[in-house]
Amino acid sequence: MSSLNLDDFSDLIERPDGGVRRDAEARRERQIVPPGSLGRLDELGEWLAAAQSAVPVRPIERPRVVLFAGDHGIAELGVSAHPAGSAVELVREVLDGGRPVSVLARRLGVPVRVVDMALDCDPEALPEDVVRHRVRRGSGRIDVEDALTAEEAEAAFRAGMAVADEEADSGTDLVVLGDVSVGGTTVAGVLIAALCGTDASVVTGRGGRAIDDLAWMRKCAAIRDALRRARPVLGEQLQLLATVGGADLAAITGFLLQSAVRKLPVILDGVVVAACALVAQRIAFRAPDWWLAGQSSGEPGQGKALDRMALEPLLDHGVTVGEAAGALLALPLVQAAAALAAELPEKPEEPEEPAAVDEEPQKEEPAKEPAKEDLEKEEQ
Repeated sequence: MSSLNLDDFSDLIERPDGGVRRDAEARRERQIVPPGSLGRLDELGEWLAAAQSAVPVRPIERPRVVLFAGDHGIAELGVSAHPAGSAVELVREVLDGGRPVSVLARRLGVPVRVVDMALDCDPEALPEDVVRHRVRRGSGRIDVEDALTAEEAEAAFRAGMAVADEEADSGTDLVVLGDVSVGGTTVAGVLIAALCGTDASVVTGRGGRAIDDLAWMRKCAAIRDALRRARPVLGEQLQLLATVGGADLAAITGFLLQSAVRKLPVILDGVVVAACALVAQRIAFRAPDWWLAGQSSGEPGQGKALDRMALEPLLDHGVTVGEAAGALLALPLVQAAAALAAELPEKPEEPEEPAAVDEEPQKEEPAKEPAKEDLEKEEQ
C-alpha cells in the first residue's frame, strides 16, 4: 500500500499572493510608463511579485535549468528519429556543452542540472550526481506493458519531489524545466489524449527531430494502442504514470507539484513537460498558477495541454529540439519583466492646489417698491 497521498497537494498548494498582486498593479499604475504599454511584461511582473510575495519584485538572480532524462520502450517501434535507447548520447552532449540548451545556458549564465531517471545505460557511464536518483534502466513498452511498477512510479515521483526541495533549499529562484528522452513525445501524446479525451491523431506530432510520414503513422498507432491501456486508470494519476508514463515523466510531475508547494516558479518547455503538468493539474488544481509556458513548440499535443490549463506561451518560435532550449529563450523576457517592474520610476506626485478662499458674499439689496406711477399703469 502506497504511503504517498496525492490529495495532500491540494491542501498544501496555495495560489500566489493575490493581495501582493494588487499592490503590484497599484505600483504599476504609478510608474511613468502608462499601464499596458509594455504588453505581457506588465502581467509577468505582477505574476512574479505575487509568486515572490514582494513589491517591488525581486530580480531573478539564481535561475536553473533542470532536465529529467529517460529512455522509453515504445521507441522500439520506430516512432522517433533517434534510435531506441540512445538518450544517454544526448545527455552526454548536454554535459559536454554541445547541445542547444548548453550553448544558450552558457550565454545566459544559467547552470544546467541533468537528472537520470531511466536511461538505458550502465549508471557508471555518467557522473554520480546525474544518476543518483535513477529508478530503473529504461521504461516499459506502453502499448503492450506497463511503463513502471507501482513501486517504481512512486519512487520516481518522490525523486522529483526531492529534486524540487533540493533546488528550493539551495536558493534557486526560478526553474526552466525540460526533458531529455527518446520516445518521450509518444508517451506525452498518450497522456494528453487520455486526459483531454481526444483521438490519437489529434495529439501525434513529428517529435523533436522530425520523423517521416511512415514513422508518424507508427507513432499514431502506438499512441492509439497505449490509449486503450490508459483509459481504465484515468482516475488514479500515479497508476496512470505507471501504466503509460515513465520514470522521467513521473519525476517531472512530482517536481512540478513540490515546486508549487515550495512556491518556486517554473517555466515549462515542450510537450513532455506539458503532459506532466496536465497530470499535476488533475492532482492539484491550483498548481498551474506557479507555472509559465515558455514557448509553443508546434507539437499539437502541447497546444491541447496548454489550452486545458489556460496557459499562454510566452514565445512562438517553433523550437522542437526539447531539452528546455525553447523555454530557456523565454528566461530573458521574464528577467526583463522583473527589472522593469522594480526599476521604472514612479510619477512625481502632483502638488496639491491651495484651497480656494471663500469670498464674503455680497449682501443683497432689498427689493425696491414699485413707483406709484407704475402701479397706476398696471391697474389700467
